[in-house]
Amino acid sequence: MTHHDVDVAILGAGTAGMRAARAARAHADRVLLIQDGPYGTVCAREGCMPSKLLIAAAHAAHAAGEAWRFGADARRAPEVDGAAVMARVRAERDRFVGFVLEDVDALPVEHLRGRARFTGPGRLAVGEHTVSARAVVVATGSRPVALPLFAAVADRVLTTSTVFDLPTLPRSVAVFGPGVIGLELGQALHRLGVRTQIFGVGGAVGPLTDPALRRLADEVFSAELPLLSDAKVLGVEPHGEGVRVRFVGPGGAETSADFDALLSAVGRRPNLDDLGWEHTGAELDPRGRPRFDAGTLQVRGAPIFLAGDATGERTLLHEASDEGTLAGQNAARWPQVEAPPRRSPLAVAFSDPQIGMVGESWAELQAAGADVVVGRVGFVNQGRSRVMLQNRGALHVYADRHTGRLRGAEGLGPDLEHLAHLLAWVHQLGLTVGQILELPFYHPVVEEGLRTALRDAKAQLDRG
Repeated sequence: MTHHDVDVAILGAGTAGMRAARAARAHADRVLLIQDGPYGTVCAREGCMPSKLLIAAAHAAHAAGEAWRFGADARRAPEVDGAAVMARVRAERDRFVGFVLEDVDALPVEHLRGRARFTGPGRLAVGEHTVSARAVVVATGSRPVALPLFAAVADRVLTTSTVFDLPTLPRSVAVFGPGVIGLELGQALHRLGVRTQIFGVGGAVGPLTDPALRRLADEVFSAELPLLSDAKVLGVEPHGEGVRVRFVGPGGAETSADFDALLSAVGRRPNLDDLGWEHTGAELDPRGRPRFDAGTLQVRGAPIFLAGDATGERTLLHEASDEGTLAGQNAARWPQVEAPPRRSPLAVAFSDPQIGMVGESWAELQAAGADVVVGRVGFVNQGRSRVMLQNRGALHVYADRHTGRLRGAEGLGPDLEHLAHLLAWVHQLGLTVGQILELPFYHPVVEEGLRTALRDAKAQLDRG
């Protein structure tokens, strides 16, 4: 039995864990990074990067098939080599993972492989090793949720942990969950020639919460591929080597469809179970998960800090990076902890049209009883959008009725990844709608659509 006596122990070497290690090492000499399983972040292995590789292939195929609309001499249905598509996805994914492994090797901390479990306050067991630490950062990431609905076909269910290892594209796939991941991958597979149907619950499409935008998104994406955003699924069962989904169709009649594969994109669960929380003295919720302070990331009642997907909240790479830095700093400085201001919330779905979320969502504003005006623009007749034949979607900006300050925005449309960044920057600066309108807007650009929405909000503010 080998014992390690350290200042900070960090569980998990993903994005949050690596940032925590660097931040802790800047303030403490003895930092131990503990990793269970292979190194490499969720983003590099099964999230951001491989999904964008598949989306890029789908975009290329779709663009070739749509070229005729511009008068270009191109085939309407380009031939897709599924094996070649997946080979590039895996090759580039592995390249990105390789960069992560180099970063891990360069970390100026000790490393220990194995699954850690708390045996007492500040004490951990990792295989044949024991660890004592002044403070601990838990950055154990998350894993795909497994629904009981899929129990009969569990061996045939794909998740983001497995879909990118397919040797070629399936002929057909049922996608469960039209959230960000399901929408991105479902549309990409559809555009690559895979017969695809997306099943959802409650009418949600992507991360949108604004009812008008949710309805519009349902309409826009349903026009391109089969999407039941509020499906009543009666059962999922094996059928040959694939799966059969029984559900109530749009007309109200029970029907079924057969697919080669089922892709589950119904969410992810923080990897917080079986860590021995009962031995830490931490305050736990009814599910046995630790309660923590969102400002400092410290678990209540213990010198333990959560970061990244383990928090179950802002599960995005840039948020994991920020949280890892904060958790590492606070762990190394404990009991002197800080709660610095967070960056403005920013989220993007790389569907087509793209979806962007900035600041407070419509649902959050409503829950808080906020008094806001809604500035709107539709992209159907927006100049640059029509030029590019990407004139679908709409953008809503939410401005405080009393101060004029931008509170948030939601939308779907062309280049929303860029508009969302601009909005996040001015939101973080605390600018009013009037101040934003004083900034330059070029012509002809999609940003002029943003200006239209801001002008709409400003007119409402001026009226009352």
